[in-house]
Amino acid sequence: MAVLNIYNLAGTQTGTVEVKDSVFGIEPNQAVLHEVLTAELAAARQGTAATKTRAMVRGGGRKPFKQKGTGRARQGTIRAPHMVGGGVTFGPHPRSYEK
Repeated sequence: MAVLNIYNLAGTQTGTVEVKDSVFGIEPNQAVLHEVLTAELAAARQGTAATKTRAMVRGGGRKPFKQKGTGRARQGTIRAPHMVGGGVTFGPHPRSYEK
């Protein structure tokens, strides 16, 4: 049986305790420890980040200006992703990080 020292908050040794080698004398499995740690950290993540797509943004029901004769590029809506105030193309959406 292995013997471990017991310390108080001041850092002085206050005693010893005997522990079983079958529990504390093993070689840790690094792969399993990594899996457990990543699962713990993933469970702590919130996963609620979200953006609106062009279908979720309010407004933009009509063409902003006519198709021809203005000298500007043709546009179908002011809520397209390349316009200010438009939807986000590949933004984050809520998901679970559970392992």
